[in-house]
Amino acid sequence: MMQKRFFAVAVVSLFAATAATGAWAQSNCAGLPSQTDLKNALTQAVSDETSGLNLNMWATIVGRDGTVCAVAFSGNNSGAQWLASRVISAQKANTANSLSLDSTSFSGATNSGAPNGLALSTANLYSAVQPGGSLFGLQESNPVDTSVAYGGDSTAFGTASDPMVGKKVGGVNVFGGGLGLYGAGRSLVGGVGVSGDTSCADHMIGWRVRHYLSMDHLKSIGGVSGDPKRPDNIIYDITPNPNGGTGNSAGGFGHPKCINTADPTTLPEVRG
Repeated sequence: MMQKRFFAVAVVSLFAATAATGAWAQSNCAGLPSQTDLKNALTQAVSDETSGLNLNMWATIVGRDGTVCAVAFSGNNSGAQWLASRVISAQKANTANSLSLDSTSFSGATNSGAPNGLALSTANLYSAVQPGGSLFGLQESNPVDTSVAYGGDSTAFGTASDPMVGKKVGGVNVFGGGLGLYGAGRSLVGGVGVSGDTSCADHMIGWRVRHYLSMDHLKSIGGVSGDPKRPDNIIYDITPNPNGGTGNSAGGFGHPKCINTADPTTLPEVRG
């Protein structure tokens, strides 16, 4: 009798824990693209974008609370792209999501000049975090949870059952490849990050991934690029420093150019 009771309690507890975990992950990722959607969009973006080194890529989507919702790669297997880029893509998604805003964030603002949201790509953060910059140290502020990033079955990396899915990996990344996801009504619903090539190509490919997923409804959302059609676009305005170092960004949100850098104004316009 005691054994039966113990078995029953164990089964109920396991079921409850599994159900709660599943419901938690599902609720935080509801309405976001599936792993299949992400993989298809990433594969298409890698094919369409020929700048950088033309390498395969990783991509990660997080929900608004930072929960990892999907992870994918574009190659034939997980080793066909830089393995380090799996976690870097998750960092980028987390960064863009956690440092962007939509118009609802300003609904209670008393300042009539408050912006209609603020979309920041990870590419927009590069200059401000350099030594002497106004955000120096930001990249150290939210460390990656290594147990989430590297735990679980490595054979599932990049699949629908990637061990990061349903968990919060954290991390801050400050070069190109991370973008906020904006759904219908210009609502910020999460972030996407891609990694595996030059940081400039990462931005270009990430932008196309977001566009192919129809998660770029941020027209009229505030940004720092100076281009209302692409408010969180990468900016190349860094003047080289003749004495060495990173140089200076005219607007404070610049990103350095890379090998085979493409023209960011050729990227698709964001949707309304």
